[in-house]
Amino acid sequence: MTLVLISFAAFTATFFGGTFALRFKDKLHLILGFSAGAVIAVAFFDLLPEAIELGGRDYGIATITTFTALGFVIYLILDRLVIMHHHGHADAESHHEHTHENRGKLGAGSLSIHSFLDGVAIGLAFQVSAAVGAIVAVAVLVHDFSDGINTVNLVLKNGGNKKMAQRWLLVDALAPVAGVWSTFFFTLPESALGIVLALFAGFFLYIGASDLLPESHHSHPTRWTTFMTILGIFVLFIAIKMVSF
Repeated sequence: MTLVLISFAAFTATFFGGTFALRFKDKLHLILGFSAGAVIAVAFFDLLPEAIELGGRDYGIATITTFTALGFVIYLILDRLVIMHHHGHADAESHHEHTHENRGKLGAGSLSIHSFLDGVAIGLAFQVSAAVGAIVAVAVLVHDFSDGINTVNLVLKNGGNKKMAQRWLLVDALAPVAGVWSTFFFTLPESALGIVLALFAGFFLYIGASDLLPESHHSHPTRWTTFMTILGIFVLFIAIKMVSF
């Protein structure tokens, strides 16, 4: 029942993020700044320590951190080479409108794949413990909110209309639900969970440092976005420590 409720919350967070992007575009940089800090904090203070604790029974710490680096690189490759994630820089104006629209669809589809993996991360984290699952769920919900924002922005910035953006937003909102529910059908041993958590730590580090953080201060003053990022790190650090007691 807990995972069902969380999957519904993930759907709501993604959908609300996209709706927010359509209505309150001027405040997005503050939300993205907080999101970046929260996601990075979960990677450092929760996922990586849990990965070392679980996987360390069969693997050395160097091996675990290598998988974290591998997760970072895998997400980088998906983002840059396969998915062609687009942030709407000035060179986009040199492409034809049809190419813009296709790129928007490809970017929105890529974010939906990311959201599915987010749901898988929640389900596998709950296989470790309820406490780890709760922390990962919080990070994913924060990330899903920004995913909804990015999905809408990708479609609109690449020539799509509002209806197309709403359709892709619905797909992206359903993706983490499917990811969570997929974990009902398989379980992993503790050592394998440690490796998976290490990979997800790499994913989250990339998402926070290379995606959310640059987007948060793009074309905006860095003072308040920096404050929001630090606040996100602090809030998640306190939450993780409270859950660990």
